[in-house]
Amino acid sequence: MEDEPAYIVEIDDLKQDGRGEAHGRAAGRRWLGIRFDCCNAYSRMYRNAGGTAYVGRCPKCARQLSVPIGPGGTAQRFFRAS
Repeated sequence: MEDEPAYIVEIDDLKQDGRGEAHGRAAGRRWLGIRFDCCNAYSRMYRNAGGTAYVGRCPKCARQLSVPIGPGGTAQRFFRAS
């Protein structure tokens, strides 16, 4: 029997260094945390390919949401969609 459990999966795009910090393509991906009031659910939204907006859907009812990225911006990462 091996020393390592069989349920450990290594993902090439998201590895951790010795300090437990993630690095790779997925580590630098920008996101917004959204609480969807329609279904009382939380999800992350990621930038679209053009970098012009954050796009996503409610994980329960699939309501679509797009948040444009403007020049003024905000440092806030968590929002509520009602």
